[in-house]
Amino acid sequence: MKRARPAETATATAAVRAYIAARPPAVRKRLQQIRAIVLATLRATAPAAVEHFSYGIPGFRLAGQALVWYAAFKQHIGLYPITPALLRAHRIDASGYATSKGTVRLPLDEPLPVALVKRLVKARAAEALARA
Repeated sequence: MKRARPAETATATAAVRAYIAARPPAVRKRLQQIRAIVLATLRATAPAAVEHFSYGIPGFRLAGQALVWYAAFKQHIGLYPITPALLRAHRIDASGYATSKGTVRLPLDEPLPVALVKRLVKARAAEALARA
C-alpha cells in the first residue's frame, strides 16, 4: 500500500488550511466541520488515509488513490466522488440533496447532515479498501 511521505502530507495540510482560510466565515466554519467529520470517520475506517490537495480542492487519499474531496461553492459544499452506484450499493438515501454523476451537494443554508456525511465517507472507504 502506497503511503504518503511526511513532507507531502504537511504540504497538503497547509494547502487545505489555506483553502479553508480563504473562504468567508460561515463557509469556513462549514468546511472545518466537514473536514473534521471526514477525518474522524477515516481514522476509524481507513486509518492509512492521508490528506491531500488536488484539482484546487481538499481531499483525502488512500493507497495512492483519491478517496474523497470536498469543495466550497456559492450556495453549497460538494462532496466527491459520490456516484449513484455508490448510493445504491450502500443503500444511502440522499434524496433530500442535489446530486449529479459524482457529487452530493450540501446546502450552506441548511443544517449539516453529519450522519449522511459519515455514511458517504464510510462507503467510499469501503470501496477503496476493497480495491486495495
